[in-house]
Amino acid sequence: MQRPVVQDGIEYWNSQAASVDGVLGGFGTGSLPRVESLGSRLFLLNLYPELCKVSSAIKPLDTSPPARPYRALDVGAGVGRVTSDVLLHLVDHVLLLEPVTQFIQKAFTTADNWPSLATKSKSVTFVQGVLQAFQPSTPLKPLPDVAEPSMTLLGRKGTPDEQLSDINSGFDIVWSQWCLGHLDEPDLVAFLQRSKSALRNPEQGKSLIVVKENLCSNAEDGGPRIVFDDSDSSYTRSDMAWKAAFKRAGLRLIREQIQEGLPEGLYPVKMYALK
Repeated sequence: MQRPVVQDGIEYWNSQAASVDGVLGGFGTGSLPRVESLGSRLFLLNLYPELCKVSSAIKPLDTSPPARPYRALDVGAGVGRVTSDVLLHLVDHVLLLEPVTQFIQKAFTTADNWPSLATKSKSVTFVQGVLQAFQPSTPLKPLPDVAEPSMTLLGRKGTPDEQLSDINSGFDIVWSQWCLGHLDEPDLVAFLQRSKSALRNPEQGKSLIVVKENLCSNAEDGGPRIVFDDSDSSYTRSDMAWKAAFKRAGLRLIREQIQEGLPEGLYPVKMYALK
């Protein structure tokens, strides 16, 4: 089977529009973005109910300040859709990683208009680089001996309480969506292991990795299956293929959920929460 090639994937995405419609393959103007984002937020709130900012009959709104700020990492972040529409609704600080120049520049220039940053109480740090060279525990220092571009800090938007040096202090949530197909099996397992090492307080069960990806069908015998897409140099993995990779990375699956409400004719999309 062919393996994903970093530069081939970047060249494909350079040919797409730097917009929500571009990163979503032409589905950015319909119901998909809102439905998908709400599904992601609800998935996180089931895991982190303390992040809920809305009163209900069974849970009055807690207006007290959080015991500590929550930090999230959004990798393969495109034009910042997940950061702006999911993560900033729930957490305080986000580090956004994206390799494609036109995408991260679009995210950086439009971030001033993201509602969650308008209050100046939250922040997003923008870093350009590829997953294969990215070390989540030291985001601005690429892995040694990796023949890929170095990490480039574009800047930070919002008015954070934390200092720029806190970029190395770990994450409560590592969010990866529709990007891990550009990693072959060794690179995928290695990235997941590096992400695990960058989680805050893992021994207390208060930090996690979320993978949200398309699924192809399993093999006929029910085992793992991987399909290569030559158009963008990426893999689509089956449910069992993802779970095999999680196991090899030493991660424990704590929750899984199919994304409901997406248009017919697309691959199923599933969310996995891992520790």
